[in-house]
Parts: sequence; C-alpha cells; structure tokens
Amino acid sequence: MTSLSFLSKLYGLYLKFSDVKSVRACRPKARQATINANSSMNCLKMFFVIGMIFATVNIAVAQNNHSQITPNNNKNQNEEKSVRETYDFLKKCGHYFIATIDGDQPRVRAFSTIAIFENKLYIQTGKKKNVSKQIKNNPKIEICALDKTANKWLRIAATAVEENKRETKKHVLEQIFKQHPDLKKMYSIDDDNTQILYLKNVTATFSSFTEEPREVKFTTK
Repeated sequence: MTSLSFLSKLYGLYLKFSDVKSVRACRPKARQATINANSSMNCLKMFFVIGMIFATVNIAVAQNNHSQITPNNNKNQNEEKSVRETYDFLKKCGHYFIATIDGDQPRVRAFSTIAIFENKLYIQTGKKKNVSKQIKNNPKIEICALDKTANKWLRIAATAVEENKRETKKHVLEQIFKQHPDLKKMYSIDDDNTQILYLKNVTATFSSFTEEPREVKFTTK
C-alpha cells in the first residue's frame, strides 16, 4: 500500500468516527458507548496525524530518489548516444589513423577495425606489432578520421585498454570479421597474437569547414 492510499483510507475512517451527529444520537443511558466513541475518535485523530507525517516523509524520499536517478539516466543515455555517434562516423569512414608515442617520437598508421559492444568502442590489432608495444608503454592514443562525402572530420583522444574477457572478444571479433573477412586468416580468439582494446576516457571532437567544432565525452569504465 502506498503512503497516499494509506492516508486516504485512514482519513475515511477518521470522517466516519468523527461524525458528531452519530455521537449525539447515542442514548442517554449509553454513556459508556459515547465515551468509547470519543476515545476512538481521539485515537483516529492521533493516527491521522501520524499517517500524514508518514505520507509526507515517504513522498519526500520518493522525490529525492527520483531526482538522483533521473540525472544518472540522462547521463547514461547521453553517453550511449555519444558512443554510437562516434562509432557510426568511424565505420562510415572505413579507415582512420591512430597515433601513438614511441619514446619521444610520435607514430601514426592507418586502421580500419572498429566495433561496438555493451556501449564500448573497440579496436583490434596484433600483439606482435609495434603499435601494440607502444600502447602497452603509453596507452594514451589519438585517432583522426575524415568523411570526404560530408567534408567532416573526427579527432579522438582516448586511453586504450586491453580487453581480456573471452566472451567480449568473441563478439568484437565477429563484428570485425564481418567487416573484413580476410582478417580471419590472420587472427583468432585462441591465438597468442590477437589483441582487442577498448577506448576509455574518450574526448571526440567533430569538425567541419562550415560548423563550429563539437565535443562529446564518454568515460567507458
């Protein structure tokens, strides 16, 4: 029973027993019955006050919980939208460039593997490659992609984190192999070379010649 329904029923009982006419209609000899009726009315008054306090507290708690939940829901929805928008842009471009640091020397190369799973962006490479070794030493990377058809480009600053969950790697590789069937000959979930990385603490900046740069962020824990 909700606090409002409880209060409504309690108020109904209060009105029923607090009817002065019903008390006056008691016979003169039924003095004890009148006293009992008055006692019942006083008890109901007390319970009614307690019920009002109970209902007020519950409503306040519910409003407070709603105010806490709503911002979190909005934040999650915004992050999901940002992750999807970034993924769609990279997938549409087909190829993008990923930059790493090799000591004091920047390194950049073309990539084409991109996947999305459980609201995370994933890329794939081989552990034997220099890019993997550079990410291990310094996981902070940058990505740049150009959409020629729309004259728009995307810059991403992120931290690359290795994914070790087999089930997640399976889903990611299925997406990547669907986009690039030739990679099946080079990579496998059970080999010692295939590496799956997801992007964390992402800042994605969408730019064009006709619009102001627009920045979106998502943490991806």
